[in-house]
Order: sequence, then C-alpha cells, then structure tokens
Amino acid sequence: MKTIKIQGHLIGLFISLSICSFGQTKTINQGLMTITGTAGSVSAIENLNSGVLTNDGDLHVYNHYTNNGIVTFTNGLTTGLTRMRGLFGFQNIAGTNQMRWYNCEFDNSLTQPAFRLSNQISISGNANFLNGIVDDDNFGGLAIFENLATHINVDNNSHVDGFVRKIGNQDFIFPIGDSNFYRYAGISEPNTNTDIFSGKYFFENSNVFFPHANKQENISIIDDAEYWQIDKTSSSSDVFITLTWNPVTTPSAIFALPIDDIHIVRWDVSENKWIDEGGVADALTNEVTTVINPQTEYGIFTLARVKNILPCNGNAVIVHNYISPNNDTINDVLKITGIENCPNNNICIYNRWGVKVYETHSYDTNGNTFNGYSQGRTTINSNEKLPFGTYFYIIEILNESTGDTNKLSGYIFIN
Repeated sequence: MKTIKIQGHLIGLFISLSICSFGQTKTINQGLMTITGTAGSVSAIENLNSGVLTNDGDLHVYNHYTNNGIVTFTNGLTTGLTRMRGLFGFQNIAGTNQMRWYNCEFDNSLTQPAFRLSNQISISGNANFLNGIVDDDNFGGLAIFENLATHINVDNNSHVDGFVRKIGNQDFIFPIGDSNFYRYAGISEPNTNTDIFSGKYFFENSNVFFPHANKQENISIIDDAEYWQIDKTSSSSDVFITLTWNPVTTPSAIFALPIDDIHIVRWDVSENKWIDEGGVADALTNEVTTVINPQTEYGIFTLARVKNILPCNGNAVIVHNYISPNNDTINDVLKITGIENCPNNNICIYNRWGVKVYETHSYDTNGNTFNGYSQGRTTINSNEKLPFGTYFYIIEILNESTGDTNKLSGYIFIN
C-alpha cells in the first residue's frame, strides 16, 4: 500500500495523487491542511493525532475517513462541505476524535448500510441525505446536529440507523430509522441553545423488554412492531414529542378509525408499566403529538389505542376548542363541559413550541378559566394576551376508582 503524507502546511486546492490506484493507497495528514477550494481523495483519508484538517471548501471523500486529530472548519464560515461519495463499497467514518463538519452530503448507493459510523460527527450546517444509510447503531458512533443544524432528503434509503443527538433551541425532526425504514420522531423548540435531546427508532416488538400486559386500564392496544427512545440528554425544557405511523411498519389496528383514539404511551420505569401520555392525531400527516413533562417522562415511547374511559361518575368531558376573547360574552373563555364532575383535575395549555402558557387545578371552580391570557405557574409573559393561533391542552383527571391518571389532549384555537 502506498501512503501519501501531508506534513507541512497546505492551503488551497488539494487533490489526492492516488486517484489512479483505485483505493490501494492511503492519504495521511500529520500537519496543517486547510481546504478552501475543491479537494478529493480516492484513497482512504487518515488524519493523524498531530494533524489539523480545516475544511472551508469542498472535500470529496471516496473511501474511508479516519480522524485521530482535529477535523474542523473555520468558525463563522459556512462554505465547508464534506461529501461522502463511495466508489468501492461501504465507507468507514472512524477515529478517536470527533469530526466537525459544517455542511455534509451522504451519497453512496453501492451497498447498505453505506456508511459505518464508529466516530462522532458534529454537523453545524445542513446534512443532505441523498443515498446511503448512516449506521451508528452497530458501530458505536454518533451523529450530532448542533444548534440551527438541519437536514434534507431523508427517506428509507438514506437516514441514520441509530442514535441522533440534537443540540439547540429549535424544533427538530430526528432523521432516524431502522431496517431500511425512515421513521422519524420530532420535538418542539426547547428553551435554550444548549438543550440536548437524543432520538432512536427500533423496528422491533417492545413487548420483549417492556411487557404490554403491564399497562394502564385505558390502554387497549400497544404497537407491537416498533418503538422509539427519546432522551432528555441535558435540558430543563418542556417540549412536544411527535411520533408517526406508517402503514408499512405500523399495525393497522393502531391507526384504525377513529384516529382520536391514537395516543402516545411511555414505559414508566418506576411503575413498571405503560403510561398513557395522550396525543393529538393528524390523519393528513400520520403524526401524533403530545406534551411531555421533562422532569420524569422520557425514555421509551410508542403508539397505542386508548379506551374512552369516563372517569367522572360516568360523565363525558368535552372541550369546546374555540375561544375569541373579545369581551362579547361569546366564547370569551375556554368551556369544558363535564369538568365540574371531575374536581380532581389539572389543566395545562401550551403554545406550539411547547411553552406552558396556562395551568390551573380544579378548572372553573373559583373563576379559574382560560381567557386567552398567559397565567398560572411556570408560564412566560404572565398576564399578557396571547397571540392568535393554535394551542394544545393536556387535562389530567384522577380516576379515583383505579388510582390512574386519565389524560385528555387536543388543540384549541384562539381567534
């Protein structure tokens, strides 16, 4: 095997001289290399402990890529693009030190999974999933999306099989899948740009590890084909979690009509059973969204169908989901029919970014009704009128006969 070493300080255009050797040489950097134009290597690239490779240009990688030194880009520049384009089969993305990429492109249609990720890659710009699955599940790596980082073109043929970590305060769709199925999960906007959440999809029966027989009374059927793991790696934020159903992977009994019965359920480690987290289902997008308490409610999630249990002396609870707070006495406050039969209730209302804007206990017992203003504990802009738009509610009602907490969730519109 021939080796091409970069020992000095190389700036500008870099083209590997091994292009005619069809992968039988190795390009090694042990000095300082800054790419500002177009660069490429048909041979495997190895950045040694002493190497600093700064890509502010367009780097084409046609073989394996290993980093034991520093792979980075110049802070403040958005021109760096790393293109993983295999010519010989799968590509290892390896090494002991994290690679910092600004933009990247995955484009290898020769085999699946096309990219074996045993290192960590940190993406600060955009990741373009053109062809090829990035497998970090079987190789111990990690794909990290920094604050404001995005991705495009994710599908069954190109996604991350394994964990994806997201840092930042913007909403995010995890580009995750398993067994050649792209099955994303989403979170709404966390509060700060240092909040960290992680997500992974499993195309397997959760019953093996989390018995479906252990569940709340109102849960009738649990998805036995797939589940997700969503972790709050480092955060104090409240966020919405969104899961999806797919007719190819999801049992048809889960997404049968009526879709209002589709909820998100979570495996509660302390109670050793599945807990209903509620959910707002959307038949147009095949999505189910709920609000999760970040203090205790993260881990294993999947979809389920719930029974319409009436916990308040057999009386239904109906939320009239339209309010127009203009003091004309018509729909000025949120009306909840039947809530008077459920005095042991707690109601939270969130905006579309997962920020709590209202909370009260024993709704409408002492003038405590929602009138379109931010009120209650741990809310933002207290006593300020909220902007028009769609909001989500979670009503928790204690079922005194079973000790379980029933959750009703849905949306309201302020106009």
